[in-house]
Amino acid sequence: MFMELLGLGAIVLYFLIALRFWQGFHRTYYTQSRFVLSVLWLPLLMNKSYRENFRRALLG
Repeated sequence: MFMELLGLGAIVLYFLIALRFWQGFHRTYYTQSRFVLSVLWLPLLMNKSYRENFRRALLG
């Protein structure tokens, strides 16, 4: 039961962060691929440039 809730919580958190990035996308230097960059945000965080733009999108 606990593991199912933990998994569900992780999925919800992943999509909430993706939604937040989607909403702040206009603050980044990117001009396209909004959907792909929003969905793949977790593995892309290894890239320094993406991290900076991701932070810019989330924090404003």
